[in-house]
Amino acid sequence: MVHIFSRPAGRSRHIGMAVSSFTLAGVLLLAGCASVPPPDGAMNQAQSQLQAARDAGAGDYAPVDLGFAQDKFQQAQAAMAGRKYEQAAALASEAQADAELAQAKARLGSARSQIQSRTDENGRLRAQLEQARQDAQNAANAATPAPAGSSSAPETLQDMPAPSSSVLGAPLPPPSDQPVPASSIPQGDQP
Repeated sequence: MVHIFSRPAGRSRHIGMAVSSFTLAGVLLLAGCASVPPPDGAMNQAQSQLQAARDAGAGDYAPVDLGFAQDKFQQAQAAMAGRKYEQAAALASEAQADAELAQAKARLGSARSQIQSRTDENGRLRAQLEQARQDAQNAANAATPAPAGSSSAPETLQDMPAPSSSVLGAPLPPPSDQPVPASSIPQGDQP
């Protein structure tokens, strides 16, 4: 007699499903790890952008934005250590964007600072120029001799004094009814 051993129908079905489930889970796990590679490039770009923001003076002009970028970069590093590559890539991208914003604000703040210092310097130079003009005007006024008898007070209009009697000459004779000889009339005034 030939005996053919066969497995019981109910038990084999459960074992087969369990094996196939584990196989499927393993394949999905491997596929999940293989589909998202470590975001090394994004991490390097975020790190270089952070350094560029620091070099631009973001610590002075945009400390809040620089702090956000640094925090997100640290979170991205923690996600990388936990092999959460998709989350690490997203955080690295956010860190890079925040670092770019901090860098732009730092450049703007630096430009404003330079403008303010040049405006202050221009004001100082204008004050020096005005002082030099005032000094030159005072020196010119001091070098010009004042006319005799006049004071340094502003000139005002005064009444003109009468001429002296020696300038006027001898008094004129009283008018007479006699004609004046032509020889006594000066000829230069007539045509």
